[in-house]
Order: sequence, then structure tokens, then C-alpha cells
Amino acid sequence: MPNLAHGRPYLAIPGPSTIPERVLQAMNRGAPNIYAGALHDMVAGLWPDLKALAGTTGDVAVYIGNGHALWEAANTNLFSRGEKALVLASGLFGHGWANSARGLGVEVALLDFGPAPMDLDRVEDALRADRTREIRAVLMTQTDTASSVKNDVAAVRSVLDALGHPALLAVDCIATLGCDEYRMDDWGVDLTIAASQKGLMTPPGIGFLWMSPRAMAASESAGLRTPYWAVGPRARPTEFWQYFCGTAPTHHLFGLRAALDMIGEEGLPNVWARHHHLARAVWAAVEAWGRGNPEIRLNVADPACRGWSVTSVRMGAPHATRLRDWTETQAGVTLGIGLGMSEPGDPHGDGFLRIAHMGHVNAHMTLGALAVAEAGMQALDIPHGTGALEAAAAVIAS
Repeated sequence: MPNLAHGRPYLAIPGPSTIPERVLQAMNRGAPNIYAGALHDMVAGLWPDLKALAGTTGDVAVYIGNGHALWEAANTNLFSRGEKALVLASGLFGHGWANSARGLGVEVALLDFGPAPMDLDRVEDALRADRTREIRAVLMTQTDTASSVKNDVAAVRSVLDALGHPALLAVDCIATLGCDEYRMDDWGVDLTIAASQKGLMTPPGIGFLWMSPRAMAASESAGLRTPYWAVGPRARPTEFWQYFCGTAPTHHLFGLRAALDMIGEEGLPNVWARHHHLARAVWAAVEAWGRGNPEIRLNVADPACRGWSVTSVRMGAPHATRLRDWTETQAGVTLGIGLGMSEPGDPHGDGFLRIAHMGHVNAHMTLGALAVAEAGMQALDIPHGTGALEAAAAVIAS
């Protein structure tokens, strides 16, 4: 058969997500004056929009770095060496945040739920057992990018409040901000981190840290703070350079401005609804495929615990890797690898793949990715149920 991958490729991986032409055009310019003028005026307008995006009236700081950098920013502004964190892990990235904290000398109590939703009873038990209130902060991920598990942030706050535990609540929203509903202040979150390359539709390279007043106060006594990571000067600068602890990431900021404008024009509730709708189309297709092959199934059984930005799919080894290779080389669609989803007999995660539906994505992009995946299963003789595309189209039509 002819190779059908020529033409514009589609990257259906969970970050970096597709960059809109409007963002690319905003970044396609010469270097600006970083000392005064238009750049300063534009940056001043970012902060209110970033706060609205996270649903907070608290402080926000910008860092040059990726999600790993934001873990370090959070940890250095929360802890002193030897203090204790309770980490709730529902996949690979919960472990990543825990390892970042350990590497800085923070004592980590890890509740590992596997690639599955957290158990609130276990969370309550761990906090109740902390009779001397040594846990300074609870670290959790709203949606783990690897497992696609979405956890109930407000429920964790309710457990803390019911026990009268003073721990701060910190949430990794890297896979969800600008895709999935998130309300920092309403849900009682003290610290939120996110990055530019997923729902914010901007190239990797900048990240964001939002702090409640309580977290800002706590940061003042955090012994791990360094001049670069300290949140105070970035969130409340007296000079422009302090926003970035040096030279501004100029072109990323122009791209971010365009991305925030696009979100504002669509309306954040509508952005959330679009992502939920597209996610439901993917779920419907996978469930239909699975009716003809029990090895094909969604990693997360409960729809309420599925992220709206990415879907992790179990296919059985080595079918997921074979399918990903086919869709990319023969049809121009790149699906996500089964990151951190290895099982006994499948050490490299060849039985898992991820379908992203985050950021600058619409119905034809999602339906096209699903159609290519089904064509690949046909070409590779991977058993699967029928009616997947019809089921996805019905969700879109609804």
C-alpha cells in the first residue's frame, strides 16, 4: 500500500501539544527591548489572566523551566531539609514529585495507589496517624499524565479540614490546567504548579507557581529556598527583571499572551466542556474496540476518575507499540507511549498507549486520530470490536 503519512502530521501525545498558528505567529518576531516599553506592558497583563486560569486571587510566579523545574520550585518554597511531605501517587508523575522532594532532603511518606485513583480512606489514615503534625504539605497530582487518572482535589482538602490538620495542599496541574476544571481557591489549594506545553498551547520552557496567602507566608521560613527559586521576588517584584530572576523568556511570553487570549475568547468553562466532550468520544471508541478484544480497555474504569486531557489505553503487549509505529510511519499520527505503565511480562510498556486530547484540539483532530488507530488495527490484524467510530461520532454529534 502507499505510504499515507505525507502531509501535515498530527501529534496526539500528551505534551508538547499542538501549537496554534496564532501562537507561532506571536513568537515569530525579533528580540524585543527587555528594559522598557511594550514587553513590560504585555507582561503586566499576563498576571491577572494566569490567576483567573487557576481560579485564584493569590500570587503567581513564572519560572524558566519544565515541569520538573516546577516540582523543585514548589519543594524549595515549601520545605526545609528534614521536614516531611505526604505524597499521593496515582502514576509515574506522583513518584517524580516525590523523588524531587527526596533529592532535596525532604522526608517523603509515599502513598502509592498504582496507576489508579487514590483511596481517600488511606489518605485519612495517614493524616490521622500524624499525631505530632510533622507533615508540612500534601503533594498530589490532579491528573497523572502517564496513567490518565484524575484525583479529587477538593476531597483531599475536606479530609485535611475534617481532621484539623495544618498541612498545606499542593497540586500538580501540569496535565490539566486549561483542559480540565480546576478551582484553586474554591477547593482550598495552597500551591499549584503548571507548565506551558500542554493546555496552554505554548512550547515547553516556562512554568507557573500559584501560591495562597498561607503558602506565601510559609515560604518565608522554607530553608530550601535559594535566590533563584525563591517565589517572593518573582511574585511581588520591585523591578521587571525580578519576575524571571534575570532575562525574560521573551518569545515564550509573546506566545503565552496569544494562548491566554484564545482561552479568554473561547471562555474557560467552554474550554473545559470541549475537552470533556472530546475525551468522552475517545472513551466511547476504546470501549467499542474492547467489546471485540478484552485486552483493549481504558486504564481507568470509572469515568469520574478519568482526566479530560489524555486517555491511557491498555492493549496488551506488543500491540500498543506496533500500533503506534504504524500510525506514525504510515498515517502521520503520533500517539503517546505507555509511559510508566509497565506490567509483569511487559517491562517496556509495549501493551499501553496514550491518546491526548489537550490544548489546541477539536472534533476532526480527535476523530481523525481514532480513525487512523482503527485503520492501524485492521492493517496489523489486531482483534478489536466494531462500531468505535460510530460511537465516537455519536458523542460528538450529541
